[in-house]
Amino acid sequence: MPEAVDIAAKRSRGLDRAFEILEFLRQTRRPMRPNEIASSIGAPRSSVYELVNLLLRHGMLEYEGGDGRVFLGRKLYFLGTVYAEQFDLMRECDQMLVRLAEETRETAQMCLLEGNKYTVAMMREGSRPFRISSSVGGLVSIPWTASGRLLLAHLSDQEIIDFIPDEDFVLPNGQRLDPQEFIAQVRKASRDGYFTFNSVVENFTHCFAAPIYRADGMCIAALCLVAPREDGLRNQDDYLASLTRASREVSEKLGFHEARGTLSSSG
Repeated sequence: MPEAVDIAAKRSRGLDRAFEILEFLRQTRRPMRPNEIASSIGAPRSSVYELVNLLLRHGMLEYEGGDGRVFLGRKLYFLGTVYAEQFDLMRECDQMLVRLAEETRETAQMCLLEGNKYTVAMMREGSRPFRISSSVGGLVSIPWTASGRLLLAHLSDQEIIDFIPDEDFVLPNGQRLDPQEFIAQVRKASRDGYFTFNSVVENFTHCFAAPIYRADGMCIAALCLVAPREDGLRNQDDYLASLTRASREVSEKLGFHEARGTLSSSG
C-alpha cells in the first residue's frame, strides 16, 4: 500500500509540473528550450526534459525552430475550440464583441480573472485606425484595470485585500493605489453597474467595463471598450449605453434577472 501511495503522489506531482510548464509557456508567449524552462520555474532539468518529451508525444507541445525550443502545440488549440463550442459564455460574448465593435468602432474585449490576475480572454478590434497593445491571455494586476472593480464585487473588503498581492497596488507610473480607495471603487462600480476611467496601462486611452452576471448574481466576466481618451470622454453616454445593454443581454442568457440584484459585500 505505501508503494501505491508513493506512485500516486509522484504522478500527481508530475501532472502539477506538466501544467506548470504549459502555463509558463502561455505567460511567456515564446518558444523556449527545456533547460531554460527548468531554470525559470525552478524545477530539476531531468524532470522537465522528461515531461517535455511526454507533452511532445501527446501534441501538447511542438518543436519551434531547429534549436530544441518548444512551444504550445496544436492539440491545445483543438481542445480550446471544443471548450469554446460548449461554453455558452464564450460564444455569447464573441457575438456581443462583434456587435460592440461595429456600433462604437472601438476595440471591444471580454475580460476574466485568471487566478489573482486579470486577463483579456477575447478581443475584437474596431474599424478606426487606432490600435491598442493589449494581448489576449496576458496577465495584468487587477487594480490596473476597469474590469477589476467589477470582478471582485462578490468578495468582502478583507477578502479583496487578501486576494490581491500587495505589490499589485503599485501602478505602472510607480504610484501606489490605496487599497481602501480601490475597495471604495469596487463598491461604487457594483452599485452603478459599470466602471470607467483613464487607463493606467495604455496611455491616451479611456476604458469602459460592464459586468456579466451568472444566475446567482456573481460577476464572472466583464465586457469592455477601450477608446482614445478624447473620443471615449466625448461619447461616454453612448458607449456606456451600448456596453451595458450588451452585458445585460449576456447576463440574462446565463439566467440572471435584474430583480435578484447583484452580490456586494463590505464585511
